[in-house]
Amino acid sequence: MGSKRGCALLALLASVLICGLGLVKCDEEDTLLQGINTYRGSLNLTALTTNKNAECLAEEIANQFENQPCTNTTGSNTVPGTEPNFASYPDLLTKCHLNITNTREGVILPACVPNLDRNLLLSNYTQSQYSRYLNDSSFTGAGLGSEGNWMVVVLATSTPDGSFTPADGSGSNGASLVQSAGLVHWLLLLVWSFLMV
Repeated sequence: MGSKRGCALLALLASVLICGLGLVKCDEEDTLLQGINTYRGSLNLTALTTNKNAECLAEEIANQFENQPCTNTTGSNTVPGTEPNFASYPDLLTKCHLNITNTREGVILPACVPNLDRNLLLSNYTQSQYSRYLNDSSFTGAGLGSEGNWMVVVLATSTPDGSFTPADGSGSNGASLVQSAGLVHWLLLLVWSFLMV
């Protein structure tokens, strides 16, 4: 009985640590991406992979929309090759170590849904003008960010002009992920050692 309780405690602690450190999304973004990938699967399209750099941009853009009121529309998307219509866009790219040349083919899809209701949110993307982008096989990655009632999906391609590769080439987002993974590894090892005593 003690062994089962210890394993359950370990699993719970691991999930809390992983979610808390942001190694796995445990929120609306993850649920929406899973729903979008299920939708794409029904169209025989490959699943979108998480693009951490596009995710950074999505989070920054969601912060820009935070205080804007929700309307009944999906919001205005940014088609490939264009920039969003707010003055701070270059600053947001800089915060995420991105360059406009590596984001040209990407698409930014903001949506406002009260309380980010999961069903409404998914239908806002799959049953609106946004579906044409989700139906496009040239998009291979996605970054999602939310703030308040706003969700932002940034779609990325596998081409240099839409890959969202860091401008400085440092891959800093990947490095911090590896460091966090190392921390989780050591914490789990510590917990495991404690349970084995």
